Amino acid sequence: MPNRRFADGEVVMGRWPGSVLYYEVQVTSYNDVSHLYTVKYKDGTELELKESDIRSQSSFKHRKSQSSSSSPSRRSTSRSRSRSPGRPAKGRRRSSSQSREHKDDKKKIIQETSLAVPVLVLFKQSENNTRRYNGEPESTERNDTSCKIVEQKLKPDLEIQRVLEQYSLRPRKEEKKKEEIYSEKKIFETIKTIEKVSSKTKELEFGGRIGTLMLMFLLPATVFYLLLMCKQDDPSLMNFPPPLPALESLWESRVFGIFLLWFFLQALFYLLPIGKVVEGLPLSNGRKLQYRINGFYAFVLTAAAIGTLLYFQFELHYLYDHFMQFAVSAAAFSVVLSIYLYIRSLKAPEEELAPGGNSGYFVYDFFTGHELNPRIGNFDLKYFCELRPGLIGWVVINLAMLLAEMKIHNQSVPSLSMILVNSFQLLYVVDALWNEEAVLTTMDITHDGFGFMLAFGDLVWVPFVYSLQAFYLVGHPTAISWPVAAAITILNCIGYYIFRSANSQKNSFRRNPSDPKLAYLKFIPTATGKGLLVTGWWGFVRHPNYLGDIIMALAWSLPCGFNHILPYFYVIYFICLLVHREARDEHHCKQKYGLAWERYCQRVPYRIFPYIY
Repeated sequence: MPNRRFADGEVVMGRWPGSVLYYEVQVTSYNDVSHLYTVKYKDGTELELKESDIRSQSSFKHRKSQSSSSSPSRRSTSRSRSRSPGRPAKGRRRSSSQSREHKDDKKKIIQETSLAVPVLVLFKQSENNTRRYNGEPESTERNDTSCKIVEQKLKPDLEIQRVLEQYSLRPRKEEKKKEEIYSEKKIFETIKTIEKVSSKTKELEFGGRIGTLMLMFLLPATVFYLLLMCKQDDPSLMNFPPPLPALESLWESRVFGIFLLWFFLQALFYLLPIGKVVEGLPLSNGRKLQYRINGFYAFVLTAAAIGTLLYFQFELHYLYDHFMQFAVSAAAFSVVLSIYLYIRSLKAPEEELAPGGNSGYFVYDFFTGHELNPRIGNFDLKYFCELRPGLIGWVVINLAMLLAEMKIHNQSVPSLSMILVNSFQLLYVVDALWNEEAVLTTMDITHDGFGFMLAFGDLVWVPFVYSLQAFYLVGHPTAISWPVAAAITILNCIGYYIFRSANSQKNSFRRNPSDPKLAYLKFIPTATGKGLLVTGWWGFVRHPNYLGDIIMALAWSLPCGFNHILPYFYVIYFICLLVHREARDEHHCKQKYGLAWERYCQRVPYRIFPYIY
């Protein structure tokens, strides 16, 4: 292992990327693999620097003191005391060649300064962009201050340049204007190039290009495997592979037409001018998108439409009879939608691309999503698919399974197991739609682009995998007693209480940390201006909302009994998903909060499961 020059906690001088300026920083950590130091600036910014970009304070001050006698400021002061062009020479006159060299040096300094200042501003702006993506507010006061600094830095240089041009023999004004335009173009081209390089996605998730390519085939295969297994009399994992149906039986034009009708009906409900309009988090360019919060109204209108169909004797169990065809139709639609999203993202401006889906690799960007917020006018495609067709469709599918169970088994009322599954999952969906505004701060909206991953997840995975327990109970009815049902209900209520109270606690603290109702909460201040809660649910484990999610998922599966592990696939999947998200959150928070996050981890050692993980 190579030796380190600088220890953790040591205060040194670090070079700001893209400039020759050094600032006082503190070393926070060292990566033995990349050989990069993580340093923290006084304003809280954390960057990774090479060892060659870091100097000790003693050597820096020593070098500065040696060169202080010939510093640019002193040279400019001494030269300002010499004769001006309007006064006669005193003493020995300079030669014409020395004068030209002196003026050329000054012009060179001006050009270097004019190039360095915009580049420095660019890196500061990229830092602000990162903070916007992380959900951090960026005050306009900070932007105004940076603009004033740039003006103050450029003003004396422009004055010197004007004086030099006034007393030097130069081409005509037209040529000077052309030269200025060319210089400005060169500066902006340099800034644009640096901006493109800095906005590229460097850390690839899901196994990179190979992993995302495999997932594009593995996810649909998993959905179809689960649905085929649920149809078997003995859905044991030992009965692999299940008998495959004929390919022509998987597609039906009528089913695809019904799916399109459902999708566009939800789009119509989304466009209705009902519900309040709120602003999302700031984008990289400072703009805030507007969102209409009417998901709960769309759910009520959908319930009214379904009730009308049932009143006119429409057989809703048609969904159960053609469940595989509906899944194939949804998968085909999600692929077409993903292709459209990627093609349109190629024309999107750089600042509208997703920070997590701008790697430059086609497969990876197609899977994760290249554009952050694709919109057709005011119609936000990602936000619409996040809660509407799939989530509300999940409830409709559960209801169809309940009616199918009653018809197939000649029951006048549904089974107790089916009632529990429908009730628990209905509560979860209604809660999500009632608290729709909270989804605007999630990583799906603020960080992830809209590509195959979210399109397939929202339109296929959520409605057809999350309804797996209800689909399983139709073909494999399970009888449970009332005491068992009561115990499962209590378990679900505990999970829901943890999930909802933890999220409400966090959202209230984010909106107004100084609220007197939250005075009992303690927190660790961070350099970003936010606080990390160390009491309440967030002092119990680092991700209490994930703990509530897992408890609820277990309660949804228990009514299916223990004859087969298939109904518990959702629990296993949910644990894996949340552990992955938790690892991503850990990495994200460590970069965002630095030493404050390390103190928080020491204070709250357990991530999801208390005393276990």
